[in-house]
Amino acid sequence: MSAGRPTVALIGGTGDLGTGLAMRWVAAGYPVIIGSREAAKAAEAAARLAPPAGMPAPRSLHNAAAAAAADVVVITVPFASHEAILAEIRESVAGKVVIDATVPLVPPRVARVQLPPEDSAAVAAQRALGEAARVVSAFHNVAALKLQKGEPIDCDVLVFGDRPEDREVAIRLAEAAGLRALHAGPLANSVAAEALTSVLIGINRTYKVEGAGIRITGIRPG
Repeated sequence: MSAGRPTVALIGGTGDLGTGLAMRWVAAGYPVIIGSREAAKAAEAAARLAPPAGMPAPRSLHNAAAAAAADVVVITVPFASHEAILAEIRESVAGKVVIDATVPLVPPRVARVQLPPEDSAAVAAQRALGEAARVVSAFHNVAALKLQKGEPIDCDVLVFGDRPEDREVAIRLAEAAGLRALHAGPLANSVAAEALTSVLIGINRTYKVEGAGIRITGIRPG
């Protein structure tokens, strides 16, 4: 850890969501590792991230090595790659919090809810990684392009996980990225946010907006 901040590995860190989250966490002073199956692509993505003065430069590693070197692992891969990536990192994430942002989108009809047999990608991840991994899910409904712009985002992050202390890890990371995050119950509830992503994609198309999000009302700040 650096100055009390955990080292975060982004598995799929060269994609749009991984890039947006990495930018914000690096800016907040977190040690970040970009994980990818392609070493050159990961190195290029890490080189584009500029840490604050005195903070460690982001690193790049193969997915399994990135997961092994991190305190917290964040999965930001397409659903089509999800199963294979989980198999790659399984041995590297035992005892760690794994934050899965994967949404079960099935092209070309990504605006239609199409849930996996396990009901959610997060539940599938927990089963694939085994009980030694502590899977949490979050960041499903945040527009990647808005994260990359670095501007304030009027959007809440719903965080799901079977242990409140594990959800707190994701909540602190969301807050470091400039977002409000809320405890949303056990991992099984992740199905709601994963399904909502397809709904939001449809709303974006209908109303021609860049990235619709959600806001939970009735909760006082702090």
